[in-house]
Amino acid sequence: MEREGTGRTALVTGASAGIGAAFARVLAARGYRVVLTARRVDRLEALARELRERYGVDAEAVAADLADPAAPAHLVAALHGRGLQIDVLVNNAGYGVPGRFDQPAWEIHEAFLQVMVTAVCELTHRLMPGMIERRWGRIINIASLAGHVPAPAGHTLYGASKSFLIRFSEALAAERAADGVFTTAVCPGFTYSEFHDVTGTRAQVSQLPSFLWMDAATVAEEGYAAVMRGEPVYINGRVNRTLAWLARVLPAGLVRRLAGASGSRFRHTD
Repeated sequence: MEREGTGRTALVTGASAGIGAAFARVLAARGYRVVLTARRVDRLEALARELRERYGVDAEAVAADLADPAAPAHLVAALHGRGLQIDVLVNNAGYGVPGRFDQPAWEIHEAFLQVMVTAVCELTHRLMPGMIERRWGRIINIASLAGHVPAPAGHTLYGASKSFLIRFSEALAAERAADGVFTTAVCPGFTYSEFHDVTGTRAQVSQLPSFLWMDAATVAEEGYAAVMRGEPVYINGRVNRTLAWLARVLPAGLVRRLAGASGSRFRHTD
């Protein structure tokens, strides 16, 4: 396997499990030094040990809760304090808030937007100048198929936040590709991870057919390849690409009805 990452450093947010951990392994396999961040430092340290032992790269954990508005600045300061320059940024941290929009307290939505939107923008804004100066950088924003299709009831801000990441990534790619800084919104569909356990929808989504599911390792491999090719938006999996295409070409009213009927099977709206 090529070791094109030798001499370069990657930062992965939400790296303690799922797609984040998978991206960390993909990057380490290619020789990148990997910095892992999330709230669960015990898991981060275990993964860092795995990466060092399995791939022979430097790997370290930096605990951070990106729901804290001060966390992105503190994280970047910690990186600078360790003398680390970030060449690859994987904005993966994320989760869902079940239920209808008016039910959770505003503070819950506020924390969600901080993690899913504001922290992504701030980390990118703080780390991109170094990439531009070195004329090489890769930014991967983990979006979702949900950003390409109408949003059903429940998880009200989730699809909206993923749509934002897609448009944000497209604009960054247009602005800085000529400087050697590539940005890609990676858009998986249903992926085997802890996401649905956290949102309490595991029982519902387990009823979905197996062809709708992908594993996190495949999502990460495809996402890495896409950013290296300079694709601004990449939808994982043939089935998901077909669904996104249908959402564009079918009548909008029909697509909304289909999305609503499907979403009611795996989203809490009570």
